[in-house]
Amino acid sequence: MASQIVRFDTYRTLGFAAITNAFQTLGSAFGHTARIMCLTNNTDGDMIFSIDGVNNQLFIPRSTFKLFDLVTNKECLDQTYVLPKNTQFYVKYLSVPTSGAVYLEVVYGQGD
Repeated sequence: MASQIVRFDTYRTLGFAAITNAFQTLGSAFGHTARIMCLTNNTDGDMIFSIDGVNNQLFIPRSTFKLFDLVTNKECLDQTYVLPKNTQFYVKYLSVPTSGAVYLEVVYGQGD
């Protein structure tokens, strides 16, 4: 089995003052397919995340995170279970934050 090189993308962030009750873009769209990602809400407000900027898809309470390992226990690391290239994340608040930021970290495989 061939090995694959792990790459860490530059994290995306948005400070509390730029987050509103309407979806705001969270950094740039993915330049690679995402195999692992972590959404961190380091603010003091509850947040909603979306990949279409319209629908509420992920709730992340204040001062918590969600980690998604999309390829755990897969024997074949193909393109069948990843977040695709050009995926864009959006964020909005449910309760107004007064400090902190939100972060999106992405891990991808070389060649993705």
